[in-house]
Amino acid sequence: MASINSLLSEEQLCCHICLDVFTQPVSTPCGHNFCMSCITSYWDNTQVSRCPVCKDTFERRPELKVNTFISELASQFKSLQVTDAPIMSSDQQSACSVGSVLCDICTDTQQEAVKSCLECLTSYCDVHVEPHHRAAGLKRHTLINPSANLEDRICTEHTRLLTLFCRDDEVLLCDVCAGLHHANHDVVPVQRAYYQMTALLGDTEVKVQRMIQERLQKVQTMKESVAESKKESKDVITNCVRDLTALVSEIQMSQTELVKVIEEKQEAAEKQADGVIDSMEREISELQKTMTKIREVKQTEDQLCFLQSLPKPSTIPHTNDLSTVRFNRPKDIHHMQQSMKKSVSQLQMFLSRMNTEIQKLSDGTYDTTLSYVQQYEENILLDPETAHLRLIISSDRKRVRFGMDAGFRGNQIPSLNKFTVNLAVLGQRGFVKRFYFEVFVGGKTEWCLGVAKASVQRWDRVPQSHGVGLWAIWYLKGKVEAYSSPNVPVYFGKVERVGVFVDYDGGKISFYDVQTAALIHSFAECVFTEKLYPYFNPCDNEYGSNLGPMVIVPVNRTE
Repeated sequence: MASINSLLSEEQLCCHICLDVFTQPVSTPCGHNFCMSCITSYWDNTQVSRCPVCKDTFERRPELKVNTFISELASQFKSLQVTDAPIMSSDQQSACSVGSVLCDICTDTQQEAVKSCLECLTSYCDVHVEPHHRAAGLKRHTLINPSANLEDRICTEHTRLLTLFCRDDEVLLCDVCAGLHHANHDVVPVQRAYYQMTALLGDTEVKVQRMIQERLQKVQTMKESVAESKKESKDVITNCVRDLTALVSEIQMSQTELVKVIEEKQEAAEKQADGVIDSMEREISELQKTMTKIREVKQTEDQLCFLQSLPKPSTIPHTNDLSTVRFNRPKDIHHMQQSMKKSVSQLQMFLSRMNTEIQKLSDGTYDTTLSYVQQYEENILLDPETAHLRLIISSDRKRVRFGMDAGFRGNQIPSLNKFTVNLAVLGQRGFVKRFYFEVFVGGKTEWCLGVAKASVQRWDRVPQSHGVGLWAIWYLKGKVEAYSSPNVPVYFGKVERVGVFVDYDGGKISFYDVQTAALIHSFAECVFTEKLYPYFNPCDNEYGSNLGPMVIVPVNRTE
């Protein structure tokens, strides 16, 4: 019996669509044959069912079934291609394993192969590969760079070429595997799977490359933030040490001056007391002499002599009035002691408070209170290029309000940068660090305030949901809501002045009622990958008169 190779050529067993040997061949009503996956995919992409060869059109899409006769012929043809492939000797295989791949056709001295054929499972030198560039049937074979592992392309169970790929199980198949175990699976030729997976990997590569770039940018931003933080910490240490050293020096100077003054006061008091004591001691001496004379006269028994020698009252020496003689202790020293005690107590209280703040910083529990975050104030200006056409921006770019006829002014030109639905405007500068600003909203009945990423939606309404790149609060009818969670109040009561603090690296945005220093709301655990811009929306008059402006105001100043 003649072999199948002598009866059929490869062209007779090739699909007219993929130009490869049939895989699960099917026959159309017009008599042409195709791979099932090829003709199915072809019809999926056309509005009518038509034969790709003769263009015969079918009213209804034919129900196709595998032509077992043609399938068997194709399988035997592929099997013969495998079994007819030359087998290298063990010496040749070892030579290939050591270095280059050798030609399987050379009989004498084997030349180095330049190509391997996936259909023939044979490697060819530049001489023996020539028929694959000339013969029509061989031209359709797939040539690859020389490979020493062509046996890996054969099904170990059925000894057939692995020509198919199951996208459901992600495994390579021969045609027998496809018919037995993957009949209802999404099976495509290896070449198509290769191009599809290559395209998919290309998309994945772009995504991974973007992720790498984002992380490189994040690393660079973090390095810059670390350098800035290091400089900031160094400056804080320098300033704190300088201030505390100056304070200690002043305390030491006060101590020295206090000791000096008290000692001088005590010395003056002692000097005054010494003068009084000296005067009193002299008076005592004179009085003692007078006492002696009086006693001598008293001892005279002769009455006449007694009366003649009786001392006159004027003989008593002059003395100071004892009621006027006293030691004046420096009373101001006692007053100084009380004052110092009070001052030291206050100083100890301040030191205790400072130590508490230091401990909070050490424990990582330092509160981002209003007084703390205000030190990160930035000068914010509005960007008219992003403003909705119905908004009016002041000349100093610090105020924005809704104008009923603002959109009809001739100098307003729509652009892709402007908000077209949200009545909003962005700040001129974007930030990738900590920053803070305050906004006066006064008696407005509605407003929206926050920060937005650079690519936030502008040509359409910004959705009120998470992950849209807008972190804002919305005041309406005496309550505040998070823009991303409508109808869920986060704060009640009138707010006239709002502080906005962004901790970029910490992933946190906080809003404060400046008048009460109360926290209105915080967005925590945010992930920022772009610059953040202040976002202002003064809203319209839907809920009452609301033409008052939103005003960017400096910290610690009233509007």
